[in-house]
Amino acid sequence: MGKVVTFGEVIMRLSPLGNKKFQQSEQLEYFFGGTEMNVAASLANFGMEVKQVSNVSNDLVGDAALKKMRQYGIDVSAINVVDHPMGLYFLEVGSSIRSSRIAYNRSHGAFSKITPNVVDWNAVLDNCELLHWTGISPGISEGAYETLKEGLIAAKERGIEVTADPAYRKNLWNYGKEGKEILAELVSYSTVFIGGVNEINEILGEDFSNDQRGFEDACIKLKATCPSITKIFDKIRSGGNASWQSVYGRAWVNDEYVETSKIEITHVVDRIGTGDAFAAGLIYGLKHFDDHKALRFANAACAMKHTIPGDVNLVSVDEVLEIEQGNLTGRIKR
Repeated sequence: MGKVVTFGEVIMRLSPLGNKKFQQSEQLEYFFGGTEMNVAASLANFGMEVKQVSNVSNDLVGDAALKKMRQYGIDVSAINVVDHPMGLYFLEVGSSIRSSRIAYNRSHGAFSKITPNVVDWNAVLDNCELLHWTGISPGISEGAYETLKEGLIAAKERGIEVTADPAYRKNLWNYGKEGKEILAELVSYSTVFIGGVNEINEILGEDFSNDQRGFEDACIKLKATCPSITKIFDKIRSGGNASWQSVYGRAWVNDEYVETSKIEITHVVDRIGTGDAFAAGLIYGLKHFDDHKALRFANAACAMKHTIPGDVNLVSVDEVLEIEQGNLTGRIKR
């Protein structure tokens, strides 16, 4: 198999230990993450060859981030070291009826300074089988948008599969571009859409309902508007509170609606990165299984990430397959 390339920010997360609020804690723990890097780390953990394209800071923090990515098994040869600080975010982990809370400090971080001239897409895409992007990256800066667009054009010219997770974050788009229009443009270069009715409504300016019929109609409209999209996969979350969640997957493939069974997580350890775990599980699944099993694998990977502290899903393929096959007992393995 060829490699997977991911494009996006590497960001540091700072949190009080346990479920404390910031005002209670004199100690913070940190993790390195970022939506696309989380996907890259999970895929590397599954045994796939992955390269990340990004910027990190030219200091001890950036150096630590590079070392952590190498530890995960990510190829960092396309990551630039620049004289700007790493982006940060601060997380208070909620519990039960108390929601988790996040504050970002990323507007002028290292990744926001990336520009097309520092990425050699011809070299990056050599032996590449799939390019993955999300809607977070083009929202951070115009340079990030332009760099990603060049990569998507280059990937399309080479016939490389492109997975798009066009999460729309209204508060990110502060540099004069209209986020919905940009995302619609970038999705038109992509082949697999990872998102649901909300994302399709945002991109197309529609108002489809979130039930099965609405999802089907939204998928049909998206494929008509963006003919390069061949498959659409969605993750649905529900739950009583921050500590008890359930997830299932649905898809529109070969003009057919597909849905997985629901998996309940009755004790959530960490919700951060669960969507990224779904995306990584889907990418792995599409390369190793049929579409239906790929969706089940993605949903199982998403569910398992709820049990892992930090941003990255560190479970193995065998662990995910066990959940996908219905073993939810959580018994000790000796």
